[in-house]
Amino acid sequence: MQLFPLRESILTQTDQPFRNRLLSALSPSDLALLGNLVPLDLPLRHTLEAPDTPIETVYFIERGVASVVSQNAGRREIEVGLIGPEGMTAISLLGADDRSPFETFMQVEGHGYCMPAQRLLRALERSDTLNHALMRYARAFHIQVAATSVSNGYAKLEQRLARWLLMVADRVGESFHITHAFLATMLAVRRAGVTLALQVLEGRGLIRSSRGSVIILDRPGLIEASNGAYGLAEREQCRLLQPLEPSSPKRA
Repeated sequence: MQLFPLRESILTQTDQPFRNRLLSALSPSDLALLGNLVPLDLPLRHTLEAPDTPIETVYFIERGVASVVSQNAGRREIEVGLIGPEGMTAISLLGADDRSPFETFMQVEGHGYCMPAQRLLRALERSDTLNHALMRYARAFHIQVAATSVSNGYAKLEQRLARWLLMVADRVGESFHITHAFLATMLAVRRAGVTLALQVLEGRGLIRSSRGSVIILDRPGLIEASNGAYGLAEREQCRLLQPLEPSSPKRA
């Protein structure tokens, strides 16, 4: 069964002025509480959150993909989550924490909006519906992280790779630039293993890979190749990120 449309994921479909699905779901009154959102370019490897550092800025990605990465005693990085046009950084703030042990940086360049973290916290104090929207996104992101952990634990490399390619395609489209070396870092495997897994998927006619770029040729086939590693987090994200009722300011 095909979970999502072939050409564009439900995660990024919107008729609103914002491509960011989280912003597009907010009511005008909740958007007003966020104040001036500053547009900015988000180049490759640009750091959005440094580990163990107080969060000062919140980012809403319009195009591109950010990786949330954990380091194993500084020796090897492994990706634990992805953030794209469906969400935001600074999720720790929603859990009464001002920092994260993980690093977040752009892995596919793009652009978005930013705002001061303190302004977001003040807005959350004034609106139940804004709290509701952002907490549901946080829930969706935590499910994604859990699904990544499950995938890393039982799935074969080519299945994990198929899932990862689908997740990136959901956020930027079916053609994107990524190097074998970067894929190996994100999946915490040797580069030779990634190259072989890409060749397997390409040999089955599911993708085309060349010179740091990947094109998804057969999305349903790639979903099947993930052997169940892809789909649960995406289904839950679509369920959780539904438009909200009109804003209800908090009582004084």
